[in-house]
Amino acid sequence: MEDNNSTSDSPTGSQNPNPDANLSSESDISIDALARKVQESLSLAKRHKFWETQPVGQFKDVGDPSLPEGPIEPPTPLSEVKQEPYNLPNLYEWITCDMNSEDMCTEVYNLLTNNYVEDDENMFRFNYSKEFLRWALHPPGYFKSWHIGVRVKSSKKLVAFITGVPARIRSRDAVVNMAEINFLCVHKKLRSKRLAPVMIKEVTRRVHLENIWQAAYTAGVVLPTPISTCQYWHRSLNPKKLIDVGFSRLGARMTMSRTIKLYKLPDSTATPGFRKMEPHDVPAVTRLLRNYLSQFLVAPDFDEDDVEALASSKGRRCG
Repeated sequence: MEDNNSTSDSPTGSQNPNPDANLSSESDISIDALARKVQESLSLAKRHKFWETQPVGQFKDVGDPSLPEGPIEPPTPLSEVKQEPYNLPNLYEWITCDMNSEDMCTEVYNLLTNNYVEDDENMFRFNYSKEFLRWALHPPGYFKSWHIGVRVKSSKKLVAFITGVPARIRSRDAVVNMAEINFLCVHKKLRSKRLAPVMIKEVTRRVHLENIWQAAYTAGVVLPTPISTCQYWHRSLNPKKLIDVGFSRLGARMTMSRTIKLYKLPDSTATPGFRKMEPHDVPAVTRLLRNYLSQFLVAPDFDEDDVEALASSKGRRCG
């Protein structure tokens, strides 16, 4: 789930603007915070029974310098990969979701809009548009078979969804073909049915069938075991609306008019020459992006095709 604050695949590396100061850098602070979260999670190990059976880093191994770098498990011969889907409870069936179908895309949109990531008070959820979902799930070289749904056999109602898309992730100097797992969603009324673990196993099986053996995902909670964290900064574009609906609140000693004035965007950009990217900019943007990402130990390995797809107008709005 991309819009959360703890990730297993997002590059980090906040730089200290004053490296000579006797203060911890932002990256040190985030690592310390992550370490505390991991320690807190150790006492909750019983909550991670599924992940303790999977080939992922485990909390008990955090900080062990004897562990070798590389895959936890070697690739399996393709002939030994399970050919049939994992079994679901009898009332449900697997489907492959064709996001180019308007009807199918609408079903996925409705499921996510009503059941995907939400706040603790169940007031706010992501509202990804159908156009955005198509864009996010159709990167260069995507596999339709990695867009997986679960239906109720009798009613054909879509009640669960999980996806993977191909990615190249650089870890130090090694570039690894991976799957990015996203949009794991189970209908609220079925959260007790333990569908998520079997869905994760099924998308893993389908990824393996394409001879890809590593995957990355993000989460807003500490699961075994993060390799990186990512911080988000937000700027309110319509503070009055956000305050009116309860998403934000007025700061201490702040009035609505002062808040609106504070967050008002400038009439012109401060950076000379700042403009919308155009198709002929793809090579230069790719060079800039790759150079920026080179400072991180873990980062996506984007080429010009990736940048062109990322900059597509279909991805410029998310709701």
